[in-house]
Amino acid sequence: MKTPVAVVSSFVLAAVLAAPALANEAAAPAKVDLARGQEISSTVCVACHTNDGSRGSPANPILQGQHPEYLAKQLAEFKSGKRANAIMSGFAATLSEADMKNVAAFYASKQAKPGAAKNPDTVLLGEKIYRGGIAAKQVPACASCHSPNGAGIPAQYPRLAGQHGDYVETQMNGFRSGSRANSAQMTAIAARMSDKEIKAVSDYIAGLR
Repeated sequence: MKTPVAVVSSFVLAAVLAAPALANEAAAPAKVDLARGQEISSTVCVACHTNDGSRGSPANPILQGQHPEYLAKQLAEFKSGKRANAIMSGFAATLSEADMKNVAAFYASKQAKPGAAKNPDTVLLGEKIYRGGIAAKQVPACASCHSPNGAGIPAQYPRLAGQHGDYVETQMNGFRSGSRANSAQMTAIAARMSDKEIKAVSDYIAGLR
């Protein structure tokens, strides 16, 4: 017959052995449903972002190959109102958190097609800003956060390579004016840049690969 001390020790040992398994189970990410993501893309998002998030209108972002964490975050912020856009807020309001993660994962699973800069006269200026920043204005290099090839950093900074230059320019202007207010970091950076600098680096990003 076990003594009370032995019984308690057995319970403690069992709890210690079980803890790692429980921790791993809790830490396991929820599975995404790509089929559900594709369904949302083809019914809710298709009019503006094409059936698979590819190169649609230059006014709308290319979603193919974008980090799923970034896409889900933007959708959540459209829904909450932190990122203002009447059209996107309306669509995001219909999506659950699981829907957002599923459609984000669907777009992320696609291979983004390369783009091209349109203005050869500003490519060098755009490259200089992207890779070296603007020291005189305390504007950091875009590459420091979005990586030298524009791949970005998952869950932190979006992929920019090949993104529509028109869309990037609109977002930069939005950060500068305050109409897009969901990134204090980008608001501060854009506030120090001129129209010419924003246009140049946006066009350069379109051809980045």
